[in-house]
Amino acid sequence: MARYVTTIDSPRAPEECFAQLSDFSTAEQWDPGVVSARRTDHGELKVGSRFDLVAGFLGREVPLTYEITELEPPQRVVLRGENATVVSLDTITVEPGPGGGSRVTYDADLVLKGPLRVFDLGLRLVFGRIGDKAAAGLREYLGAQVHAITRS
Repeated sequence: MARYVTTIDSPRAPEECFAQLSDFSTAEQWDPGVVSARRTDHGELKVGSRFDLVAGFLGREVPLTYEITELEPPQRVVLRGENATVVSLDTITVEPGPGGGSRVTYDADLVLKGPLRVFDLGLRLVFGRIGDKAAAGLREYLGAQVHAITRS
């Protein structure tokens, strides 16, 4: 398993940050590792809303289907992404920031499936670099500063 956690302080209101990030079709706007992202259903976001993403990974384009599994507006959304080789669990938490604005915590767990799990250590190293780039994009997208980064 690879894990990446970053906390970002944004001058934007919590409701605005949550609206922008809980709709995961915005991922291609802030994550340079996402080649494309689109929502596959319509209407208000809800548990069960789905998104098709294509991520660039080690020179390949890797499709992932994400689904909202938990939704607590405007504070928390959990998205589960999966394809034939990997499961990703992304938890985005938004709370009022110190001195106004928002504090956004993005917690991503990536687990290889089946016999590919022997490559977990390599995945951790690569995922850290991917996470750093995504955090930088997210920071810019939210007009923010990084508060903390954790890798495991």
